[in-house]
Amino acid sequence: MKREENIQFMGWPNCIRLSNADIEIVIATDIGLRILRFGFIGDENIFYLSPEDLGKRGGDVWRIYGGHRLWVAPETVPYYPDNDQVSFRFENDTLIITQPVELVTGMMKEMEVSLSSDSNELKVLHRLVNKNNHPVHSSAWGLSALAPGGKAIIPQEPFGDGDAFLLPVRSLALWSYTRMADPRWTWGNKYIQAKQDPGVRGEHKLGVLNKQGWTAYCLENNILIKVFAFDPVAEYPDYGSNTEIYFNDLFLEIETLGPLVQLSPNAITEHIEYWHLSKGRVEDAEDSIDRQIAPLAVSYRNRKFPAP
Repeated sequence: MKREENIQFMGWPNCIRLSNADIEIVIATDIGLRILRFGFIGDENIFYLSPEDLGKRGGDVWRIYGGHRLWVAPETVPYYPDNDQVSFRFENDTLIITQPVELVTGMMKEMEVSLSSDSNELKVLHRLVNKNNHPVHSSAWGLSALAPGGKAIIPQEPFGDGDAFLLPVRSLALWSYTRMADPRWTWGNKYIQAKQDPGVRGEHKLGVLNKQGWTAYCLENNILIKVFAFDPVAEYPDYGSNTEIYFNDLFLEIETLGPLVQLSPNAITEHIEYWHLSKGRVEDAEDSIDRQIAPLAVSYRNRKFPAP
């Protein structure tokens, strides 16, 4: 793995670039916590970056920026403006980025980023430390704002029929502005798909209890797969959601959430995502997803989170 510090990227002068033979990531230190770029070397950025926010820093106005960030769930407003510098250090090949304690939530946020030296894989560990003097009921929440024009995929739970399948298998949470009849949604038998269309206004959001432990985003010939743990006895935010999709006419967010936990003062909660980037074109038909994504996603999930 190659690492470069204090590089300029999209107007921010102090960024860190990590790369191997095929892929690269760029992490901000002038603002944060933010991963600004993830993609094949010389290819497009899988992330959306807000054009009006490029290179901006400082001040007390919240900016979306884009990229990948760590948030605190359940969601509250006002948002804390992560406009200031973050500290960082390397422990072997792992980059640890730390944000000062947030005045709004009383949380200290950290991300640990580890890029594989010989494959198109990235580990992102999200950490919350409760710096309040009282307990807090919280979840670590990883959000990726993804470049426009792609589609997100969430696997449905496997189909079952008959007396052995009398109970529901998972929850589905809908936000008040979500219109299920919008053609950008595809409610398939095996997969839920959400298309980001820059030509169609209106925002949408849903959350699901995703027991399959993976989700994906397809952007032209790039396929991003994320895998994460599922705890069957845990409580998750937003009516039991550990995977959420938000989109509007600018970008699409894939969000994963760790369990809701009661954090005493100075206690820690962590949530890990593994990212895999590959090439391939995926059609809307579910058999295309079956061929191009599902086998790789399931194999990747089982490798990173083997069954006990």
